[in-house]
Amino acid sequence: MEIVRFDNVTRVYKSGEHELKALDNVSFTLDEGKFVVILGPSGAGKSTLLNLLGGLDSPTGGTIVVNGRDISTLSDNELADYRAASVGFVFQFYNLIPTLTVYENVELVSQIAPDALDAENMIAQVGLSDHLHNFPSELSGGEQQRISIARALAKNPKILLCDEPTGALDSETGVMVLKLLLSMTKNYGKTIVIVTHNQSIAKMADTIIRVKNGKIREIINQDNPLSADEVEW
Repeated sequence: MEIVRFDNVTRVYKSGEHELKALDNVSFTLDEGKFVVILGPSGAGKSTLLNLLGGLDSPTGGTIVVNGRDISTLSDNELADYRAASVGFVFQFYNLIPTLTVYENVELVSQIAPDALDAENMIAQVGLSDHLHNFPSELSGGEQQRISIARALAKNPKILLCDEPTGALDSETGVMVLKLLLSMTKNYGKTIVIVTHNQSIAKMADTIIRVKNGKIREIINQDNPLSADEVEW
């Protein structure tokens, strides 16, 4: 079932008399419950695409439909509601609040998300129940990233957007995080969208979208993607 549709989406940034076309008439669809990798070099337009899908930015032209709703013309307040209800975010750097415990960092989303899930259960899902009362500084980088995933999932989002989620991790910890993300598609039906320049991660994807110079260069649907254990890192 289709959950995302981009139709002729363009995003132009202006600085004085200069214009940068970060996305140029981009069109694609994504199905629900898939593991999607957006692949391309720096400056290709990957993060712009992710920001538009996440409601962090609005297109200059074209339409973006998510779960049957056109988000391309929403006001700032409507986009804030959309982000709270429908989208989870995982970034390269974990953005945990240092003065809050692990539990408090995850439980915080219940104040903004209308259908938030139980924080303690989500922390258990990422295997860190024994760290409920620790502060972020007491965790390793991989543990902090797993908590950021628990926080994103606690919002009970339709879509989980990940911008280089393993970029600050060693390869072993990165594989652990990717296994966790894969399990969210298989066990919970979440649509996971990862932006990366890492070709190895693409081997695990149901759908690969290659972006270059603001354009879609290729869309590949893989019938039998590799597991994290099968990928050569």
